[in-house]
Amino acid sequence: MQLIRKHKITTTQMITGGFFLAIFIGGILLSLPIASKSGQFTPLVDSFFASTTSVCVTGLTTVVTVDHWNLFGQIVILCLIQFGGLGVVTFVTSIFLIMKRRITLSDRMLIQEAYNLETLQGLVKLTIWIMKGTFLVEAVGALLYSFQFVPEFGLVHGVWYSIFHAVSAFCNAGIDLIGSASFIPYQTNPLVNINTMLLIIIGGIGYPVWWDIIQKIKIGWKEKLSIRLFFRKLSLHTKIVLITTFSLILFGALFVFINEYGNQMTIGNMNTGQKIMASFFQSITFRTAGFLTVPQEDLKNATSLFGIVMMFIGGSPSGTAGGIKTVTFAILVIAGLSSVRKKECIEILGRRVDDGYVKKSLAIFMFSISTLVVSTICLSVVTERDFLDLLFESASALGTVGLSKNVTMSLTTAGKIIIMATMFLGRVGPITMALSLRVGKDRKSKIQLPEEKVLVG
Repeated sequence: MQLIRKHKITTTQMITGGFFLAIFIGGILLSLPIASKSGQFTPLVDSFFASTTSVCVTGLTTVVTVDHWNLFGQIVILCLIQFGGLGVVTFVTSIFLIMKRRITLSDRMLIQEAYNLETLQGLVKLTIWIMKGTFLVEAVGALLYSFQFVPEFGLVHGVWYSIFHAVSAFCNAGIDLIGSASFIPYQTNPLVNINTMLLIIIGGIGYPVWWDIIQKIKIGWKEKLSIRLFFRKLSLHTKIVLITTFSLILFGALFVFINEYGNQMTIGNMNTGQKIMASFFQSITFRTAGFLTVPQEDLKNATSLFGIVMMFIGGSPSGTAGGIKTVTFAILVIAGLSSVRKKECIEILGRRVDDGYVKKSLAIFMFSISTLVVSTICLSVVTERDFLDLLFESASALGTVGLSKNVTMSLTTAGKIIIMATMFLGRVGPITMALSLRVGKDRKSKIQLPEEKVLVG
């Protein structure tokens, strides 16, 4: 990171530049004949689309991954997914640790900014723990997948499929090697469904939440705390993430179950247990994952519109998911309720939240909703499809989700470029926005302008 210190490159510039460089390198590699099964060059727009969707851990594809890319191409995609899931700062820091390079104070401050943490203590330990935790969870996920894929595809292919899907699920990428139908062939398979859902959730809640829970478990084990006291010791951030995440999952599953119950094209032909499992899978994949067990084009309009909202919210901060994040959503909702109740401050679970976080959340919301509107309008200009399908596609790209109503593969070159830009902004935009609007860095002006009332609402 000497270049960063020498030229005073900011964290936001490093993150943006790192993602862009990874996409560029991946796009070039995937365009080469050695990456395709046909042995021919892949058009640059398609190779860069594949690279972008991998690095941005989205999952939208213009070609069927297993049919178009050979083993080399699939390995490149897997590496890009892992890079995108871990993030630029974690990836670079990990390389330095492997090379036994000293992590300086500037490097630690960079890690602190990337994870938006309040302290410099234990940052290197946190990075090491993130790497170990990531590979451990992915290894366990791959092992569980192998019980299905090894008997089905043989030892070599089965192991490769298990590893690929474990990394893709944990990183919330949603890219699969099954085919154009994604996980629809396994829509009633409990092993594949439950393993995938758990990997998506664990990857999506964010690394700081992992760290907090593990630290509190150690304390709880020593002090023999009850579940209630253990929960009280968790940080406010962790509490908001867990409550919001599981509330959205439960509410989403209930909505899908009720609205799609009689839809013969989705879950209508399943028994009650299978419907419940499929509803939970759809609720979880809506928010960030991109895997699917029911055809998205056959969802009812109400379910699709509900899914767009869920995709817009996304996962949690400093995780592998996209969207405006669960904490942003929770703060905006509570701020709105506090305003209606005419409360002077924002209170969450017995704690006061600084107004700066409300402003930051509002800025992220405005950036994201503006991007979604512009992307949908531009896509409507160059693509002749139903408006709801295009809005669904744009929301999926912005939230780095990867679900589509069979729109992606029919996009024109202009449409592909629009979606690529939306995926990039969806992955990088909210992160850079959050880092550039950090609370506590503002300098208050000594001059106070005169106040005047305006009409609102």
